[in-house]
Amino acid sequence: MAVEVGHRVSAEAIAIDLDEGHVRLAMTAAENPELWAFLKARQSGEILSGTVTAIERFGVFVALDDGPEHPVFPGVGFITIPELSWRRIETVSDVVQVGQRVSCEFLQFDTWNGEARLSLKGTQPDPWQALTVGQSVRGQVTKLVPFGVFVRVAEGIEGLVHLDELAWTPVAGPQDVVEVGDEVTVVVTEVDRERRRLSLSRRQVSPDSR
Repeated sequence: MAVEVGHRVSAEAIAIDLDEGHVRLAMTAAENPELWAFLKARQSGEILSGTVTAIERFGVFVALDDGPEHPVFPGVGFITIPELSWRRIETVSDVVQVGQRVSCEFLQFDTWNGEARLSLKGTQPDPWQALTVGQSVRGQVTKLVPFGVFVRVAEGIEGLVHLDELAWTPVAGPQDVVEVGDEVTVVVTEVDRERRRLSLSRRQVSPDSR
């Protein structure tokens, strides 16, 4: 609903900035009390189920089983692209389809849009947590670069084997040792879960695992 200076409105105060002397108001609280009450009652980490109602380039709308209808959007729940999957995805439809049933983790109450921000990947194990330094894994070579090769060790996870760690003797280039598509055994030498970076070594693989 559009408002103008001088109009009287009904709203709920959701934030107060004492330093700036500002109060943030939400008109949704007065216009849609059922929706507001439902969202305020949600707890971070709570698992909510629903049906995918619309797929947009910026995310996915979900109609929650126990939630009211949204006055504007096709669902009270919303999943942003980064919260759909732990792996890299080309298109949203690679993960979900309209009409699909999903269970998601509740992240927060978006007071601006009056919606529940959800995470689909939050209900799935993070594959990065399974990687540890010193671990030997099998993977497929996906790309050759002048300074080494990239190896896919799990769905959506690729690590770099530096040229110095590619062979047991010095080599001029990665093409002297492997080709794209080769299956190799590597050792995890560094895991940066925050930046999603993985360092690997083929040279450190024990003779029994080669």
